[in-house]
Amino acid sequence: QVYLVESGGGLVQAGASLKLSCTASGGSFNTSAMAWFRQAPGKAREFVAGLSGSGGGTMYEESVKGRFTISRDNAERRVYLQMNTVKPEDTAVYYCAGANSPYPETWFSRRAYTYWGKGTLVTVSS
Repeated sequence: QVYLVESGGGLVQAGASLKLSCTASGGSFNTSAMAWFRQAPGKAREFVAGLSGSGGGTMYEESVKGRFTISRDNAERRVYLQMNTVKPEDTAVYYCAGANSPYPETWFSRRAYTYWGKGTLVTVSS
């Protein structure tokens, strides 16, 4: 069992930067693909970015490419999401997710991830 706790959310202005962190405990973190999802009010939870267990493979949702960067520190058992040039439409609860394998069956589906944090709220003001 892997337990995930997100941190780093808050209120920021459009154009600013924010870095989210996800700390994992238990389980085999180093061999687990990790991802960030987000859920805006009234909308479905959507994939944002993913990273393979080794850190060598990444995937991004189209709207965040070039602005967000996912990374991991396996020694610290942490995953990060660096968010640059944020926009009001980035406002959402951001969730950290972990898969049971180095690569998920599919990056974009919630069903590919077994472990979930409780989320951290990011609010971007215009």
